[in-house]
Amino acid sequence: MIAEPEIPTEFHLPQETETHFSSDTDFEDFDGKNYTPIKVKNSSGKKPKKAAGEKGRGGNAAKSATGMNRMNGHHQQNGGVENMMLFEVVKLGKSAMQSVVDDWIESYKHDRDIALLDLINFFIQCSGCKGVVTAEMFRHMQNSEIIRKMTEEFDEDSGDYPLTMPGPQWKKFRSSFCEFISVLVRQCQYSIIYDEYMMDTVISLLTGLSDSQVRAFRHTSTLAAMKLMTALVNVALNLSINMDNTQRQYETERNKIIGKRANDRLELLLQKRKELQENQDEIENMMNAIFKGVFVHRYRDAISEIRAVCIEEIGVWMKMYSDAFLNDSYLKYVGWTMHDKQGEVRLKCLIALQGLYYNRELVPKLELFTSRFKDRIVSMTLDKEYEVAVQAIKLLTLVLQGSDDVLTSEDCENVYHLVYSAHRPVAVAAGEFLYKKLFSHREPDSDEVAVKRKGRQSPNAKLIKTLVFFFLESELHEHAAYLVDSMWDCAPELLKDWECMASLLLEEPLNGEEVLTDRQESALVEIMLCTIRQTVECHPPIGRGSGRKVLTAKEKKGQLDDRTRITEQFTTVLPQLLAKYSIDAEKVTNLLQLPLFFDLEIYTTGRLEKHLDALLKHVKDIVEKHVDTEVLEACSKTYHALCNDEYTIYNRVDLSRSQLIDELVDKFSHMLEDFLQEDEELDEDDAYQVLSTLKRITAFHNAHDLTRWDLFGSNYKLLKIGTENGDMPEQIVVHALQCTHYVILWNLATVSEGSSTKEQLIMLRKQMRAFCQICQRYLTNVNTAVKEQAFTILCDILMIFSHQIMAGGREVLEPLIYSPDSCLQSELLSFILDHVFIDQDEDGHSTDGHQDDEAGKIEALHKRRNLLAAFCKLIVYNVVDMNTAADVFKQYMKYYNDYGDIIKETMSKCRQVDKIQCAKTLILSLQQLFGELDQDIGLNFDRSTPGFSSVKELARRFSLTFGLDQLKTREAVAMLHKDGIDFAFKEPNVNGEGYPAVNLAFLDVLSEFSSKLIRQDKRTLYVYLERFMTEQITLHRDDVWLPLISYRNSLLTGDDDTMSVVSGISSRGSSVRSKKTKPATGKRKLPEAEESNDGSWISREHSLPSPLMSPSPHLTSTVMREPKRLRPEEETYMGVYQMPQHQPAVDYNSQMSWLIAQRQQEEARQQERAAMNYVKLRSNLQHAIRRGTGLMEDDEEPIVEDVMMSSEGRIEDLNEGMDFDTIDIDLPPSKNRCERNELKPDLFDPASIMDDSVLGVSMF
Repeated sequence: MIAEPEIPTEFHLPQETETHFSSDTDFEDFDGKNYTPIKVKNSSGKKPKKAAGEKGRGGNAAKSATGMNRMNGHHQQNGGVENMMLFEVVKLGKSAMQSVVDDWIESYKHDRDIALLDLINFFIQCSGCKGVVTAEMFRHMQNSEIIRKMTEEFDEDSGDYPLTMPGPQWKKFRSSFCEFISVLVRQCQYSIIYDEYMMDTVISLLTGLSDSQVRAFRHTSTLAAMKLMTALVNVALNLSINMDNTQRQYETERNKIIGKRANDRLELLLQKRKELQENQDEIENMMNAIFKGVFVHRYRDAISEIRAVCIEEIGVWMKMYSDAFLNDSYLKYVGWTMHDKQGEVRLKCLIALQGLYYNRELVPKLELFTSRFKDRIVSMTLDKEYEVAVQAIKLLTLVLQGSDDVLTSEDCENVYHLVYSAHRPVAVAAGEFLYKKLFSHREPDSDEVAVKRKGRQSPNAKLIKTLVFFFLESELHEHAAYLVDSMWDCAPELLKDWECMASLLLEEPLNGEEVLTDRQESALVEIMLCTIRQTVECHPPIGRGSGRKVLTAKEKKGQLDDRTRITEQFTTVLPQLLAKYSIDAEKVTNLLQLPLFFDLEIYTTGRLEKHLDALLKHVKDIVEKHVDTEVLEACSKTYHALCNDEYTIYNRVDLSRSQLIDELVDKFSHMLEDFLQEDEELDEDDAYQVLSTLKRITAFHNAHDLTRWDLFGSNYKLLKIGTENGDMPEQIVVHALQCTHYVILWNLATVSEGSSTKEQLIMLRKQMRAFCQICQRYLTNVNTAVKEQAFTILCDILMIFSHQIMAGGREVLEPLIYSPDSCLQSELLSFILDHVFIDQDEDGHSTDGHQDDEAGKIEALHKRRNLLAAFCKLIVYNVVDMNTAADVFKQYMKYYNDYGDIIKETMSKCRQVDKIQCAKTLILSLQQLFGELDQDIGLNFDRSTPGFSSVKELARRFSLTFGLDQLKTREAVAMLHKDGIDFAFKEPNVNGEGYPAVNLAFLDVLSEFSSKLIRQDKRTLYVYLERFMTEQITLHRDDVWLPLISYRNSLLTGDDDTMSVVSGISSRGSSVRSKKTKPATGKRKLPEAEESNDGSWISREHSLPSPLMSPSPHLTSTVMREPKRLRPEEETYMGVYQMPQHQPAVDYNSQMSWLIAQRQQEEARQQERAAMNYVKLRSNLQHAIRRGTGLMEDDEEPIVEDVMMSSEGRIEDLNEGMDFDTIDIDLPPSKNRCERNELKPDLFDPASIMDDSVLGVSMF
């Protein structure tokens, strides 16, 4: 809420002459607010009176039929159309606004009453009101009565009005509306606005409309009043300039000697100054009336659009006429409104302040405001509205340009870290702030001398070092690409100075210059790579853009020029850098990516083949020196980029690559032969040599087709011996599996091209099946890494060689289809259960809470998620049976935080494939959990135990996944219930029929899905349930039979013809959720006429007809009523499903004992729901309180609410440290301001409502 501001009594327009403004214009106090009106002549509240001559003109015009018919639209049928002429012209916007205003002025000069009536109706119609103010109303009714009359005629069918209507026409109308007011004042500024009639009437009308309860009137009149005020400010500014000029002319003339002084001119200048002074007084009174009558009340309006209009315009006034408005008396409104709860209003505040801080001449007048509200502006850089955050950073950049001492180092650091923001506009704004703060200070050397210096001595050398230091100090070393992208728009010359970067890496430091450390050199190499990548690809890094930008012709030319410059620069430098850092894995990995962005044709056109040979030589040396996977993959990618048959250098690069592969394969073959000698033990040195060579071959096989070297045989032999002996080193097996996988994929790529022979297909089929068998054996290996690699490769191969391999017209590949047998499916499932669904502590045994351990846990969880996703993909694409998903689905609740999203997505995809089979899988998973519960606890377990409650909760979550459309899921849900009933009565009790079935308690779980049944299926299922019940069973009412009773009642819920006291009793038990429903009037009734096949889902497996309407016992109290008479078509089904005619009374005490246990089961869940309902109720109540205060005229504090993306920041008390020389900007004491020192989360924000950390409850 906004406090009642301290209003300046009147505008004091600065001027050189010693004059005092007074008010002499007539206004009325419509809204009764406590502002001082300007000098009042008629305190009765009526419109201003006219002069005698004006009355005569008005009377004659009133007698003119033509004039009256044209303006009021009541005496002629076509008058209404002509009356809307001004509104229609402005709405269409086709005519020049100058001519429209000139026509109205001519009309005003002819008869100002008629013209003013036209203008009044214009404002009424612009508000969307269909009413018309007649001449009679205008003459005899006060403004408040006219507004009340128009309110009664307002169309309430739609909440839209011209300012809020969608479409380009209405967007243009807003600008035309504002332009009309501005042009009107500009054209009338020399005479009409001073006649004490036109402006008085318009301001009185707009003031009254702005206080209306109708939003359309209030919004439109506020916009009109604010634009009118802006136009008057412009007039006042011109008057002030003219007065200054007149005063100077007068002083000049008066200072002349008496002989040369023109007394007549002095008198004219004095008279002119007096007229200007009088005009300025009039304008001041008008502005005072608008400011006090409209702005002061509407800047804290309940509607955010109205508040935004006020703040936008006051920013224009302060910028346009800073001498009069740029003081603390008006700045305080902007400062207060920066705490507004709506982002639109906060945005207007920042934009208004940007216009002030941009002009450095105005900065001294803003010093007190800056010191008072600086912390708020800094905190707004974390605003939850990204656009507000962007503008807050831009405002701080302007503040920084005005003075370096205003912002502390802590303030700057709060902006620095935003260069790593995922939202690109925020990051770019923060990058500009960073550049202005750290990189915009140049050395005092002349520009000519600085331009001549190159390389290490260039002026950018120091700035590049500063960038490296900042990157390292930010401790986000993996985000160099984001830092570069943030500064890309503001510092392109610095980031593209690759010559200087290379010189800093290669050249020796100058005398007295600090040497870059190894860590700084690594950071510089990474930054250099990121700048080159961004230059060539011309799009931001991943996560900072919706897609690739479409380049213009100019941008494409610049991209090609930059790429040519990069190639020319690094073709000679890159070999030197590789030679210097050949043993540094991190630097070499980044440097080897540079050729990917070269224009390779330059090697030939520029006669740079010797530099290419040097590059290839160094890459080969790096391959021989390193065994790190990242380095080897970087070398492989470099060869792949250079070995492009589109360029003439292909033969040279291909020869170098072939020689390297030949050496590696020959070395691997000889070493493998010696390594696998049966008589010798495994030597560690030999194992290392085999592993290092195998890693190099695997890295190259990933990007290059090495089919001609036939690596399958040697790798298969290695893997087979590993399975037989069991002592093969872990890493050798892992890389051998990966290399063989690449062999299979490259062979498949070859045969997929269409030119393969039958022998090739047969050979590939044999290799693939043999390799799958090897991988299946390694699933039982003792080494976890080997098992994970085998599992991942198996899932990939099964996916690739599934039935989908024939998609796209590739029927020739049908012999390659491979479907896993039940044994392989079982082993894959066992692997998932043993290695994915485990506790965190079982996977990593670290007990100390160091950051490395946390990172390790996150990495392990990421790996397990990938394993689960690979297996779920097989389920979704029907590679393995969908029933295997039951073991995955039953883990949904237990591992919801780790894998909930994957399991839920798998359910959704399975339902799209086969709804019924998916439902069977869901009920199967519940049956498995129920069976495990029997094994752990025993048959006669208590249903109030946590284990049984967790099964019921899982069933409830499963039921929620079926959605709200019961018709779409009808058959699947019905089949789920049928399987559940079959399972419940599957195993009879060994003691005889009089005892409950072994799994009877499962019906309590099944009842969670009853709410997803439509009424017809409930009746059919009820009949199906009766088939398992004997007459003896129906007589039992012991606790052990309560699941059956509860489930039967859930099937009877919602039936108009049946009701049971049991259902009323058990409403506090297991079916508590189904009872808490809204009244029937609020539900969407399902079309029952379309349900002609009620029992289709059951008749497929049981050739039993389903009744259209099955009778059920009607229990009222404990006395049985006679069943209703059935219709003839219903009686035909009774021969199939014989229903008992009487049922005994229900034992209330036995029911209650079980229900108490049921209530204990639900207690925790009810508390969670109660907490959620309380938070929502409280939020809605607060919202209603805010909205229910009308226009908030009685509140005494600005609308303040937490709008931060992070709630950790604090804002000091708003009244602290504010001592203005003129008027204090202190907020007055508030009626509802309670402990608001710390920002609280915004409970009206949906993101906050769903945040568990805010509510302290678990959200599904």
